[in-house]
Amino acid sequence: MGMQIKPRQNLLEVWQAVARHSFDGGEWDWGEWGGRSSVADAERLLCLLYPATEITAFRLDDPDTTQRDVERALRSAGDSSEIPGNLVKVLSEFMEQHRGEESPTFSGGYYFAPEDPRQELTKEQRAVGVVDAYSMSVTLCLATLGFLKVYRGKTQRASTLAQIDRLWDATSARLTAAMVSLLRSFTVNVVDVSSDQGQALTRLLGQGRLSERQVLQRFQERFKALRAVISESVTLGLDSDITDELRNENRLFECGWAWSLVKGAPEVEVEPQTAEGIGKQPEGVAHPTPYLYFTVVALDGIPDLFSERTLVLGLLTTEQQKLADALRLRWEITQQYWSAIARFGDGTWPLEEIPWRTTLQQLESPYFSLSVASILVHDLVRRRATDDDLTRTVKVMERLAERGRITSGMTRDDPAIVLHNPGVTLPLLGSDALGPAMKWTMTDFSAQLLKRTIQLCSLSRNIASQDRLLRLAEDILDHLWQRRVSDGEGVGLWDDVHAVYPEAEARSQGPLSWSITERVTECMVAAHALYDQPPIRSAELSLLARALLSEAAHLFGKEQMEQPSAALKSPQGEQIKSIEADLRRARRLVDEQPGTAYALALGVLTRLDSLARARGDAGSQGV
Repeated sequence: MGMQIKPRQNLLEVWQAVARHSFDGGEWDWGEWGGRSSVADAERLLCLLYPATEITAFRLDDPDTTQRDVERALRSAGDSSEIPGNLVKVLSEFMEQHRGEESPTFSGGYYFAPEDPRQELTKEQRAVGVVDAYSMSVTLCLATLGFLKVYRGKTQRASTLAQIDRLWDATSARLTAAMVSLLRSFTVNVVDVSSDQGQALTRLLGQGRLSERQVLQRFQERFKALRAVISESVTLGLDSDITDELRNENRLFECGWAWSLVKGAPEVEVEPQTAEGIGKQPEGVAHPTPYLYFTVVALDGIPDLFSERTLVLGLLTTEQQKLADALRLRWEITQQYWSAIARFGDGTWPLEEIPWRTTLQQLESPYFSLSVASILVHDLVRRRATDDDLTRTVKVMERLAERGRITSGMTRDDPAIVLHNPGVTLPLLGSDALGPAMKWTMTDFSAQLLKRTIQLCSLSRNIASQDRLLRLAEDILDHLWQRRVSDGEGVGLWDDVHAVYPEAEARSQGPLSWSITERVTECMVAAHALYDQPPIRSAELSLLARALLSEAAHLFGKEQMEQPSAALKSPQGEQIKSIEADLRRARRLVDEQPGTAYALALGVLTRLDSLARARGDAGSQGV
């Protein structure tokens, strides 16, 4: 039995650990480890800001409404009236730190590593932007703008107001720069069927059951509409060669996000005033190849641009709104594409063949299966999935947890250990233009799996599926909770892989991982949203509850008819009043919460029976 998901308590524990680690006597300490990375710094700030802007109980923007347990957890950051001011200071430092001479910067920093450990990366290479930083910045900047919008109305101090205005401008400029960069990192890769990539994609889709010709024919049918949207959409700003290639019937294609700005990506046109704020748009270096990992990262950040909160608070300028629409188009196209690839054909889905094999670099790992499943989850959420799609996806999640040895034991020299440590690495194609070839490592398999499981759980309206997903989520959370650092620096944060896999080798990057800590925080926010929605209605229980209610209402009517009316304040009068209240409540709940209505109706029947028995006894004594 896994640990129950208690989003509030778990988040407070994480907050306490983040505050204890980051605030030193009210002053924020970035620490010196490995230099800075705009990705790690954004992840760290999001651990606090994301829950604070997504969950009402965790709000920090209005000192009068900060809840007691929240204030206690953040004691190291000051009291409720000091916290918002301290956050403004830290956020201003972040915006300042990650801005070059003339424009915001999105460096991967120490998250980049040389493919050949004997080589050193150049300073210029570490400063290259990366899709994680663009996507995290979208989320962080929107959270910051929302926070400032409310806090602005709660403070009168002129110096604070001036600081808020400066931070607002810096944040808005960073948001625009991040959106422009995401647009310039999107790519459509068209391949000839006979090329290595074309062959790999054909094998993936045909699964040994369809010939190359059949795959090509089905691919054309399946993606006819999408292909038209891509080639006709001027706003995608694609090269005319690509659009011509797309019209060729012997071509397959993939779309999504490269690891950074694509080499030769045209500049995005913006108003002169905006151009001043975001500076010159840098040259791209990345090959125009979509990566599953970076695609999922981009798909995770973009929806924040059209969330209800962003619209209600009016956080985007007219120009940002235009950029958001352009990103939304890419988001829709990419989701539809990968969701169709994951479920291609009539029999077994390609996604069900674990591990997934990437077409371009021929890398295979359960991590890529999880990436494709993540995109499918996004798509299922978007179009309210069918039960069959859901059930099959649940099964994939369960198998991935097994493959990652999260729900099954680790064997000696188990190959699955590399998923968690040292992680799955991706060669970053095109990075060698600036120095030694670079790679990127993903260590967040368990946290990603938990997040997708909880998202699917919120989507499921089928009791059996939801039950399986909840059990799985509890097991994964259990596994992740054991991986918290138990002593030394970063106690209570992630990630101590040894706690679960003692055979794993020590992490070169020190024990603290902001990327996993941030993912776990997101999982708790998702779990909060899950419990916030009404429970699933069971049709069987509804029928039973209605039958009980009908009997209870009838017997209650009979009781009132046969009983001399009791004085209002007498015990009997009180009991009649409470039965009436319970019946009314049960009737009101029978559609939404049939189980609760059922329980209330049972209680009413029990009390009516004891009243009838008491009357019967009293009657027999009077003879």
